[in-house]
Amino acid sequence: MRYILLIHHDDEALAKAPPSLWGEYAAFREALLKAGAGTPGERLGASTEGKSITRRSGAPEILDGPYVDTKEQFAGYVLLDVPDLDAAIAWAARCPSAQYGTVEVRPIWPAREP
Repeated sequence: MRYILLIHHDDEALAKAPPSLWGEYAAFREALLKAGAGTPGERLGASTEGKSITRRSGAPEILDGPYVDTKEQFAGYVLLDVPDLDAAIAWAARCPSAQYGTVEVRPIWPAREP
């Protein structure tokens, strides 16, 4: 099954993380590839550089920065192809960002053939 790990972290907490965090990420990515469990995703730019777009009022409305009701911001993702939810949860627990925020596990809907 395919899953996505949505990485959320607190920008302030991550700024205080030790430099060894990036070595932990390198090891996590290497283990993921070696296990054939998926493909490492990408880290996103700063949440303050983002825009949020809504059309709830009809016309597009563009808002500066993230407007999520949480201290944690969406920071990146990892794509997994593992046997089941338990395996996806195990990879999420190994993700270094779990120390600085939350890693959400979501199944990916299978694509329908036309």
